[in-house]
Amino acid sequence: MIAPKPGIMEIDPYVGGKSSLPGRVEAVKLSSNENPFGASQHAMDAYRRTSGCLHRYPSSDHHALRTAIGEVHGLDPDRIMCGAGSDELISLLCNAYAGPGDEVLHTEHGFLMYRISAFAAGATPVAARERDRVTDVDALLAACSDRTRLVFIANPNNPTGTMIGDEELLRLADGIPRHAMLVLDGAYAEYTDGFDGGAALAHSHGCVFMTRTFSKLYGLGGLRVGWGYGQPEVIDVLNRTKGPFNLGRGQLAAAEAAVRDREFARKCVDENARMREWLADALASEGVPSDRSHANFILARFSDADEASACDAWLNEAGLIVRRVGSYGLPECLRITVGDEPSCRRVAEAVRAFKAARQ
Repeated sequence: MIAPKPGIMEIDPYVGGKSSLPGRVEAVKLSSNENPFGASQHAMDAYRRTSGCLHRYPSSDHHALRTAIGEVHGLDPDRIMCGAGSDELISLLCNAYAGPGDEVLHTEHGFLMYRISAFAAGATPVAARERDRVTDVDALLAACSDRTRLVFIANPNNPTGTMIGDEELLRLADGIPRHAMLVLDGAYAEYTDGFDGGAALAHSHGCVFMTRTFSKLYGLGGLRVGWGYGQPEVIDVLNRTKGPFNLGRGQLAAAEAAVRDREFARKCVDENARMREWLADALASEGVPSDRSHANFILARFSDADEASACDAWLNEAGLIVRRVGSYGLPECLRITVGDEPSCRRVAEAVRAFKAARQ
């Protein structure tokens, strides 16, 4: 039987957050960082309107969506490309710029797709330590070598929710080897006021590329739409390797309507900030701390892996699904999506009852 290329069998398949519980018809899913308010009504209407064109191929250059993104974010549409979620862009970057003998650098608690995409491209993933669950620029720079081709950081990071500021990002961009590219994954950038996700760096630095997604704030996780911004030369390379019709008409139409609906986006950001602070404070009062999160989830820390596992089981019994993150090297933690207010209150009450039962 034909064998796969080296690296493929080193991949542990990505497993998404649980979406159901045995024996329960309804459960509150807080395991995948989805928008509890769903998608914008404008996005849903735009998606429905494409149903009469299912026999037609979609645009291959995504011009309308790129134009909308450019107008909303003040970016050059010619330096934007769109993909089937930011996952596709991560994979395209690895396949285009890394291969056997090359290294792909990421932080120790970084998004699992960096490691998976590196192996799939035949490259070697390398993890740099974090400092108290925060990206450590010095550690990343020290881990760079003459084999480093890509450096991935999520900012804010998943699953920690922590982030580094503009000065540290600039220091990282200026410090990586000239033969490497810094990829700033801004999947959760919209949840931090005043943060552009690294767009300015990607505009000014030839070695920087930014990725974003419609899966989180915009509530389009089920449609898989992402986008990236960088130098024209990089956009040209990625467009040469992507599939010609990687996004369908419904995806494109819904994403365009979503990014233009600024009122809905602002409402979601504001409500997330309010309940994120409330939930973090409520759990901290029960002896379950978390680092300050800049995303739409918190990383709840327990005394050890056994307590985290027991709390996860308790939450499941209460009809609440959260995410265990042992695969990220954080077995003592649970990642909890910030849901709507009733969901957050249910989580806080369930954790309070769990703690009381263990006393």
